[in-house]
Amino acid sequence: MAAVRPYLCGSNQNLETMDFMLHSFHIPVMGTCFTVDTPIRVAHFGISSAISLADDLLLEKIRRFYSEKFKLPYTRISMEETDGRAKRITAYLDMVAHIVGLKMDKIKKEPFFEDNDKQTYFEMLPSASPLRKAYDRLMTMASGKQRELLAADLTTRMVPGSIDVNVMVKVDRTRYSLNGDALDETFSDAKAALRGFANSSLEFSSMIFSAGINKGLFRYMTHFRDFYRDAMGRITKKITLKVSDFRSALLQGKFLAQMGLEVSEYRIESGLNCGGHAFGSNGRLLSSILKEFKEKRESFSTGFQTLVAEYYKKNGWTFVTPEEGWRPLLTVQGGIGTHGEASRLKEMYDVDATGWGTPFLLVPEAVCVDKDLLELLKNAGISPLGVPFNLIRNTTSEKWTLKQFASGRPGSPCPKEYLVSNTEFTQLPICTASRTYQAKKLKQIESESGNTHEKKHRMGAVLEKTCLCDHLGNSALIALGIVKPASVPTVICPGPNLAWFNRLYSLKEMVNHIYGRGCSLVAPERPHMFAQEFTLSVDYFEQQVTAFDGSPAELKRLKEYMDNLEKEAATCLEIAGGVPYSGENLESIMPCILSQQERLGCLWQKVLQKKKIHNIDELKIAPFPSAKHPQPDPSETMTLDVQSKEYSDKPAAFA
Repeated sequence: MAAVRPYLCGSNQNLETMDFMLHSFHIPVMGTCFTVDTPIRVAHFGISSAISLADDLLLEKIRRFYSEKFKLPYTRISMEETDGRAKRITAYLDMVAHIVGLKMDKIKKEPFFEDNDKQTYFEMLPSASPLRKAYDRLMTMASGKQRELLAADLTTRMVPGSIDVNVMVKVDRTRYSLNGDALDETFSDAKAALRGFANSSLEFSSMIFSAGINKGLFRYMTHFRDFYRDAMGRITKKITLKVSDFRSALLQGKFLAQMGLEVSEYRIESGLNCGGHAFGSNGRLLSSILKEFKEKRESFSTGFQTLVAEYYKKNGWTFVTPEEGWRPLLTVQGGIGTHGEASRLKEMYDVDATGWGTPFLLVPEAVCVDKDLLELLKNAGISPLGVPFNLIRNTTSEKWTLKQFASGRPGSPCPKEYLVSNTEFTQLPICTASRTYQAKKLKQIESESGNTHEKKHRMGAVLEKTCLCDHLGNSALIALGIVKPASVPTVICPGPNLAWFNRLYSLKEMVNHIYGRGCSLVAPERPHMFAQEFTLSVDYFEQQVTAFDGSPAELKRLKEYMDNLEKEAATCLEIAGGVPYSGENLESIMPCILSQQERLGCLWQKVLQKKKIHNIDELKIAPFPSAKHPQPDPSETMTLDVQSKEYSDKPAAFA
């Protein structure tokens, strides 16, 4: 594996800053609670991770827990506190930074040549990293002055992993006063979260923006100097964009550059082969998306630097030009499961690091998951997954939802209201999982005329909405002993990759698996991540075909999606014909792509048989070229599982 590349944020960088990438992987944000204390668990080992800022009330409860555990002063920030959301977030992040600092000081004081956390810190580093090589050299030296000097130098160079935070930019509800008046826009959820991060003591940490573009939120960053370079060229609060394609990255990067804001990292995520929220995009997959990023990557540094410099000049600031060769980090996540796959991503596409989310859900040392959910996760296999939202079945949240329906009071009382967005029945937005919405929606459906079966189907979709705001955060409260398991429902949304990880792992086991050291944690027959992503994309296409209304506009969209998948198939087949990296199941790609192409052809035939299609000749759309199956019987119908359809319509679970 190639040496780990440092991320040079300015002209005066060294190993003592937190702006150095010790590891070539990170742990992405998972839900509102599963990585809520991950920095406390792993940052002192040099591993970077991300905390969701969605649920400030959850953060407040966990701040109290850890304050008591580490004997830190704690003063509750009440619901009535002015700007309470931002203050709770700042207080939580300050506490996390303090605890990580305490643990870092402790580990630095530990001696070398003993079985302790200091040994674990160095032994988990990538084998080819400069710091690991220096440590290996230390282990072979005889005692004496030279060994003491090297030991002291290594201790000085020990830095924690980055404590990053995540905000879903579209989860940005307007806040209202007690008398119903809308508060100033700076009190909206996303802006308050950003303010909480900006006012925290975190240094060289990233604000990760996910799930779209919020120009108002981006503009709000200009109020905080920490998002800009200081006199030494360093950025205290960095910006990371989670993106799905190059165009989105370019548009957002340029918009920010015009305000003098630089993106430190572009975090590319697979649309479907990931945990939490899943989206099908337009049929483009990682293989071609990463290729485009590689070919056009320099536009992110050289192309935006002039805009940034102009903004600094306009404001009378000194712009410290980055060192030659500086460019934003490029990372990727979603479905990575072996060292071989990670190696291909880094070497073939020039990716700096990879994100490993779902596998870490089975590493209790790294994440905050209660025992009951852990049991569900390790025994999940493939069957509970396969829906666009990737929800595990048989959770206490699902049982609670069914119980609410059986009692005649379907829906949630909506205690937190983070996902309020629907104004179908009310002037102020409410959540579609709320008791208020479901009562009104069910009454509306019942009063309508039409097919009874279809009405039941629609009512079922309404009734199964899960209270993600509340239930998604409860696992951490149970795991930390803050609440009893029987008192709150829980839910979890892992990626399909979970099916191949079937037990609990130690932190060191998982890190060694990522770096290809020792035995692989997954079976050799596990399909390649590109094969899995392609299969999921055809699954998604099938759902779109089932819901196809026959309109020309929708027909064009389906054709574009299918054409893109055909191009992706060619790219995957080309990769399959190459030389595999160690631990990479490259052989699984070709049979998967060929079988999915035939399936895609059959689905296209179904599209052409929809009765409402008009002017096919004018659209110049021909039958799918790869179709080898006989034309289906016109009477044949496709069904879509109610649960699958329901979850595909759900709001994102703070992914």
